[in-house]
Amino acid sequence: MSKKVKSVRIPIELEAMNLSKLIRECENYLRDLESATLLKSGGNRDAAEALLSTRQLDLGKRIAKMIWEARVEYGKIR
Repeated sequence: MSKKVKSVRIPIELEAMNLSKLIRECENYLRDLESATLLKSGGNRDAAEALLSTRQLDLGKRIAKMIWEARVEYGKIR
């Protein structure tokens, strides 16, 4: 999987956002989805659901923090 981002249109406030870090977070989330699938297929449905709900909250918080940091950085420059 290529880790290069070639062209993305984003709002000016988010120019300072680290897109590589965002992609890495998404890759980690996909890895956890695969783990949850294995847990579920192994008969451990509760553990799979717990993993997914925890990671969804964690991913949302991490992305929100990255957006907030980019907006703060834009505010400093502006």
